[in-house]
Amino acid sequence: MSTRKNKKVAIDLALLLPSVLVILAISAPLLITPEASKIVVNQLLAWCTGTFGWLYLLAGVGSFLFVVWLAFGPVGRIKLGDPDEAPEFSKLPWVSMLFCAGIGISICNWAFVEPLYFLSSPPMEIPANTTKAVEWAAMYPMFHWGVVPWAVYLMPALPIGYALYVRKVNVLRLSEACRGVLGGLVDGPIGKAIDIIVIFSIVGGVGTSLGLSVPLVSKLFQSMFGLQDSFGLQMIILSAWIAMIAWSVYNGLNKGIQTLSNINAVLALILLVFVLFASSTVFILNLWVNSFGLLVNNFFRMAFWTDPIAKSGFPQNWTIFYWAWWIAYAPMMGLFVARISRGRTIKDIILNGLLWGSFGCWAFFAIWGGFALNLDVSGSVDLQTILSQQGIPATVVAVLQQLPASDLIIPLFTLLCFIFLATTVDSSAYMLAAVCTKEISGYQEPARWNRILWALLLGLVGVGLLSVGGLKIVQTSTVLVALPMIPVLFIMSLSMLRWIKEDFSSELAPDVIANTGSESTNKNAPADQQTPDQGVLDSLAINK
Repeated sequence: MSTRKNKKVAIDLALLLPSVLVILAISAPLLITPEASKIVVNQLLAWCTGTFGWLYLLAGVGSFLFVVWLAFGPVGRIKLGDPDEAPEFSKLPWVSMLFCAGIGISICNWAFVEPLYFLSSPPMEIPANTTKAVEWAAMYPMFHWGVVPWAVYLMPALPIGYALYVRKVNVLRLSEACRGVLGGLVDGPIGKAIDIIVIFSIVGGVGTSLGLSVPLVSKLFQSMFGLQDSFGLQMIILSAWIAMIAWSVYNGLNKGIQTLSNINAVLALILLVFVLFASSTVFILNLWVNSFGLLVNNFFRMAFWTDPIAKSGFPQNWTIFYWAWWIAYAPMMGLFVARISRGRTIKDIILNGLLWGSFGCWAFFAIWGGFALNLDVSGSVDLQTILSQQGIPATVVAVLQQLPASDLIIPLFTLLCFIFLATTVDSSAYMLAAVCTKEISGYQEPARWNRILWALLLGLVGVGLLSVGGLKIVQTSTVLVALPMIPVLFIMSLSMLRWIKEDFSSELAPDVIANTGSESTNKNAPADQQTPDQGVLDSLAINK
């Protein structure tokens, strides 16, 4: 293991250089001609959601059903690692890194305001600002931030983890996880194209978070220090963010990313508990339980709702956008979750990801969103007017100012935002650096300068999106980059199932994996084909 860790890693310039050029080519027009770019991307958004909305919805619900099938079938017993290998990270730090990387500052942006949007513009032709609208406004974020997003995240994580720790490959790329279907094609232009799509998808997803989050923190700074909003202030905040992210990725998984994630989890828990007990506790808890019941009753209706007749635009503007956002983030999360999940079974990864990821998101929306709804419905603060006239950042500040000890809470919330985004972007920069490394095992880390380079490039994309401005712009970037990822996720999943059929055909139940005889097909495989260690086969029998 020490040899694997100390082996020098080399950069794959054939992948790094085209990826950097693509990112620069996309960012430059946003910086040079922001107004013209805004028109183009708005047109692209309308075309993409109108034409392929059904595909995003099917990809979302299909991911959820697929990972549940894996978890509760014989495949769930497979361990990603050697039979006697303990998990690399203990449970709490592992869950903390998984959650902070997958959600980040976005939940600070949306937890207070998304229910307010749905209250004024409800789905399913529900009249605005009615009792039913309040109930659905509290419930719908639980759908958007629940089991479907986390299932999408796990879709690439499992094939990558299988390739890394069962088949023992020496690259950390999504293209390698497609080898079970594409074979040697992943070593040529097709494999490079997949990895460039992955890099573009990660950069687009993270750029969306930066484009939405910097204005929020800028508004928080204005509230604390009486500053005027300006592009310069946003650039100062973004620079401070990139410095923190660069420090984190420079120090790697154990010293940097894990440290920030642990701090973040503790700070988030403190603020959640404070808001719960410093506000209308009973109202929040009652609304949360009611929302869960509505979610269970209407899950599949919402999962397949395209609104083809009334054409209100709700599923296109919200659900389809969110599904595209999660798909855009899926490559980064897949790589990251696979990298930190060595020593865990497929079932363990799926159930913990779905359970703790969804519950964590629901807690934020139930408590922070419930508090905001109560303020608006009770007439304490007209948050809907603030949201429509001044935007999301001003609304978040208005909600925070209603809390006891707001002079202390707002700085703590600002710190939470800083660390939340840092944990997302540093995870992304870390994995982008790993993708652009020629050979790297699950026991190694990419070169430090490579990690820092990607942190700076992600910051550049954020600058481009900020210069254009507007929620529609960042929505478009996400929806577009997610579209080519859908077939890649499908190929990866099929690839993993083929590998499992080859590696464990005699160990798994015949009704799950097609019966290929009593002996594994590995025995007839070419000598140079990577196969799992015999110990992994033994571990499956033990796990039975």
